[in-house]
Formats: sequence, C-alpha cells, structure tokens
Amino acid sequence: MPYQFNKIHKRLFAIAILAITLFLLAVFEDHPAAVERYYSQGLYVAVCRVLHPILNIFPFSVGDLLYIAVVAWLIYLFIKLIILAFKKQFKNAGTLVLGIIIGVQTGMLIFYLFWGLNYYRPSAAQRLSLRDTSFTTADLQNVTCIIIDSANAARARITRADTLQDNASIYQTAVNAISKISADSVSFRAWNPHIKPSLLTPLMNYLGTSGYYNPFTSEAQMNYQMPYFERPFVACHEMSHQIGFGPEDEANFAGFLAGIGSHDRLLRYSVYQMAMSECMHALRRRDTVASNELKTHISAAVRADVRGQHAYWMAFRSKIGLLSSVFYDDYLKANNQPHGMDTYNQMVLLLMAWYTK
Repeated sequence: MPYQFNKIHKRLFAIAILAITLFLLAVFEDHPAAVERYYSQGLYVAVCRVLHPILNIFPFSVGDLLYIAVVAWLIYLFIKLIILAFKKQFKNAGTLVLGIIIGVQTGMLIFYLFWGLNYYRPSAAQRLSLRDTSFTTADLQNVTCIIIDSANAARARITRADTLQDNASIYQTAVNAISKISADSVSFRAWNPHIKPSLLTPLMNYLGTSGYYNPFTSEAQMNYQMPYFERPFVACHEMSHQIGFGPEDEANFAGFLAGIGSHDRLLRYSVYQMAMSECMHALRRRDTVASNELKTHISAAVRADVRGQHAYWMAFRSKIGLLSSVFYDDYLKANNQPHGMDTYNQMVLLLMAWYTK
C-alpha cells in the first residue's frame, strides 16, 4: 500500500523545497556578474514591465494595503495559535506553525525574485566607473565647500510659489527627473517610474521614515507630511530603488544625479541640501575643526531649513522609532550592506569619486 502523506508531512516537504530554493538563490551572492546579466538586466526588467504599468493605475499604494493585510493576518494566526495551545491541541498548533514558516519562506522567495537580488549585482561604483573612492580630508573639505555653495545658491532661487507646490507637482517633477536620466544613460534605465504617497505616513513619522520601496509590488512610497524641501529628493531616492539600485548609498547617489540634472529649483535644492548634510557628517567624523569652519559658510536660509527638518523629526521621536532603526540596521546588514544604517552616508564615497572624475 503506498505511503499516504498527511498535512504535516506535506508542509514539511514544502518547507524543505522552499529552503533548498532559497539556498540556491543565496549562491548568486558570490556571482554578481551572473546576477547583473540574468537578473538585473533580465528577470527584474520583466517584473518591472509587468507590475509598473498595472500598479501605476492605482492612485493609492497597493503595497501598503498588502502590508496591512499581512499584519492583520499574522495577528489572527498568533491569537489562533494561543487558543490552540490553551486547548492543548498541539498537533493543530504545530501544523499552524509549519504553515507560518511556509508563508515566511514564500515571502522571502518573492522578495528576492521580485527585487532583492539587486543587492548582489555589481556595485554602482563598478557599473558607473567610479571605482577610485579614496580621498583625503582636504579633498572632502573642498567638495563639501562646493556643495555648500551649490545648496546656498539653489536655496536663494527658491520662490514662495516653490514652497507652496502640492505633493502631486513634486512627485511629477521627480518622475520627470528620473525619466530624463533614464533616457540619458543606460545605467539608469527606468520602466514607467512612479511615486506614491504612503497610506502609512502617520506611522512612518513615528518610525522616522521618509519613504520606502515595496519589493513585493515594485512601488515607491513616501511620507507626504515631512518638510517640503525633503520630499523631492526622497521621491528620487525611492524611485532609484525602483530602477534597481539596491543599497541605500547607491539610491542616494542615483537620486542626487537625477536631481541635479533637473531644471526644477526645489528639486535641485533638495538634492544639494541632502548631499551637503551627508558631506558635513562625513567631514565631522574626520575633522571637527574643518567641519565647524565650513558650517559658517552655510546660508541662514539653509540653516533654518536644517533646523526645521531636525525639529520635525524630533517631534515624532519615540522608542518605536529607535526599535525600528535597530531592526532596519540588521536588515541592511543581512542584505549585503555591512555598514547597516551608516550605508546612507557611504554615498559620500561615490560623490567624491564623481566630483573627482
């Protein structure tokens, strides 16, 4: 008589198959050229061409709804698991746990197939011929001074009309900038780029999050309440993830290049202000005296914006935000970004190489 698989056996078998599949995908981590050829320039392009035109139709974030549904479902399963444990229905509880494991594994598989493998493609430094990322403190000081001057000049051009732009206009300007750099360079090729306001913005404020990319739906979302001069750069940053720039420093750099290629005053100021903050942070780590000296060159208007930005985020600062930062730091380290949250500031390496080149 042939052996009959019961529900537990079937789930154990599915877990084993998914584990093997995830292991095989992990092998690609050591083969960036293969990831670039077969995934980033192959499967991922197909994902973008299918998902972007469809999901761009919806004015709201489908990914936000997906996350809300998943969290609600997990809460339901957790309550059900507790009830089964109290009733001592341990076999049913075990079957439920196995189902949750399958769900987590399936989520991980979709994550890597729909976007996550971009973390393992050749670095942006290699793809953009910016491999020489070594620089002296004097080099950093000089470039920081140039960027401060650019930020000051860009801020001086901002009009009251610029500050009163609605989010739809800001988003469209960012989309135009990404589309322009996509047309100018194959390294920044985009497929129907789009940015959406996140339904989770009130929560994002307390998490200290300005935007995020949803790898399951290929949507770029952003916090629509943060200071207006942050929004244009964040939109470009999140759409850079959509293009296929995985690491945060690379998305920062791609967003910067898209911004300075635009003629929009607010967008140009937004990206220069961000680059100034990153360079000042890097310089402060190397030479506090030089950093303090350059700080005096920042215009009063720019300094006021920076203070307003700091005050906005501090108003929402909470233990939840600190805890989420810890988890996000671990997430980045697990995905080929060993510097964790400090990866954002690694953008300075690319910036220095670009200015030098």
